[in-house]
Amino acid sequence: MAETLVSPGVLARENDSSFVSQQPVTVGAAIIGPTVKGPVEIPTVVTSYSDYSSRFGTTVDSGSDTYTYFTSIAAYNYFNNGGESLLVARVVTGSYTAATCVDENDNNEISGSNTSSSLVIKTISEGALMNSEGPEDASGSLASGSVDNIRWEISNPSTSSGTFDLLVRRGDDTTNNKVVLETWTGLSLDPKADNFVSKVIGDQVENYNPTKNQVEITGSYRNASRYIRIDSVPGATLNYFDNNGIAKPEFVGFIPSAQSGSFGSATGDFIGAANFYDNIDSNNTQGVSPDDYDDMISLLSNQDDYVFNVLLAPGLFNSGMTSQCTNMINNTQVRGDSLLVLDLVPYNSSVATVNTQASSRNTSYAASYWPWCQVIDPDTGKQVWVPASAVIGGVYAYNDSVSEPWFAPAGINRGGLGQVIRAEQKLNSTDRDTLYTNKVNPIATFPGTGVVVYGQKTLQTRASALDRVNVRRLLIQLKSYISQVAQNLVFEQNTIATRNNFLAQVNPYLESVQQRQGLYAFKVIMDDTNNTPDVIDRNQLIGQIFIQPTKTAEFIYLDFNILPTGATFPA
Repeated sequence: MAETLVSPGVLARENDSSFVSQQPVTVGAAIIGPTVKGPVEIPTVVTSYSDYSSRFGTTVDSGSDTYTYFTSIAAYNYFNNGGESLLVARVVTGSYTAATCVDENDNNEISGSNTSSSLVIKTISEGALMNSEGPEDASGSLASGSVDNIRWEISNPSTSSGTFDLLVRRGDDTTNNKVVLETWTGLSLDPKADNFVSKVIGDQVENYNPTKNQVEITGSYRNASRYIRIDSVPGATLNYFDNNGIAKPEFVGFIPSAQSGSFGSATGDFIGAANFYDNIDSNNTQGVSPDDYDDMISLLSNQDDYVFNVLLAPGLFNSGMTSQCTNMINNTQVRGDSLLVLDLVPYNSSVATVNTQASSRNTSYAASYWPWCQVIDPDTGKQVWVPASAVIGGVYAYNDSVSEPWFAPAGINRGGLGQVIRAEQKLNSTDRDTLYTNKVNPIATFPGTGVVVYGQKTLQTRASALDRVNVRRLLIQLKSYISQVAQNLVFEQNTIATRNNFLAQVNPYLESVQQRQGLYAFKVIMDDTNNTPDVIDRNQLIGQIFIQPTKTAEFIYLDFNILPTGATFPA
């Protein structure tokens, strides 16, 4: 992590003095991976699995079978266990483009009664899957229409008022059984009108710029639709009405006619012969290559734009995607406000291989779990193998919903994996001991209990309080809240009043954490002792926060002492 401030800001530093001898605001998780559809390389927040499904899809056809991405399975487990928000960063291979509206005459413009071009619409989701174009059959069904793509319809055109309605329909519906996803009523082509079509629906285009490592936005109006954006309005009717409030004759013909159409010309698909589930390898992980993750790994290092406390990337594993895993770890350490759940090995690996991979990493900002787990695919119903990160996000979500982030997301009470059918390998006590000694959290199987996360170590090698997940997540929580408090003090007067303002907010918060079993004790110092005249002259305000994190009971010893009849029990 950075240890100095060059420009004005807040630096939350850690001094780990908890080494032992040898005897804020709640935010959600972020996930990087391929999806069926959705914005490409544009991190998007979803708040439920149904929200995720409508934006990013569920199943994908490859060859002669249907599959579900790890991204979707991880999202399902996260929300199904109490997760509230998820930042999804879609990765693809190759070039992807949006689909463009196609009218019944196969033109890329929606026309008015004079056949002049009026409106061009594009999909927000990108990829060839969004193409629904083709002739309708007698029922109004599109041969290329699917549950994942969309079609459009113009209704209620009125030349007297200069308005029309626009419906976004699901691609697989029919004329007599319409599935309307969105309805936009009373739209206008007049740029000066409050109901101007671009202003109401939105016309912004988002693109990732790798040179600047940021998403750049073009267009004038924020996108209000989840499915479409207005690409252009060639038939704009500036000042549609004359001074008497009557539609000008030259504009009347531009109002779109009642009609429906599809979308086409989108490009982009995953590589052929995609490998799914337990067949993924270091070159082909669900139809994309490891390099396809690089942009989103880099983008999510941007702490100012993207806030989350857990990072998931199911489909990447340390032994085969070393470069990507290194970048994720480095970025997470620099951010200092999240924990990476790192998969170490592919399916069908040995305990020795897992331990070797764990030994190659040393950080308190990542945690690893093993072995792989078999779950029921929520969208296909098939029993499939997934890496641990696809289910661990759900464990963290459940832990936070029933307790606090500084409780251990492990054990029977908070680490149960009820959605897991079985673990890839049933670990015995020796296996669990070996894994835990080597910083790997075992996914154990116990009779009558089922599959359980039975460890909470980070990948930090040296023994300290920060080699435990609950302590690392406590620090993330504290730093997030206290840094937000401090941010409001930047450029304020460096006086006693400002310091007291800080203390008045931080002390009660830490007291509440202590009451909720996060801390044994704490002390906050921001006074004349650490803000001496020379510190003030350097335009600095220093606060020192001392905490004693609570520890978890991981090793419980029960001594059963058998005494002879008549013996006295010890006091």
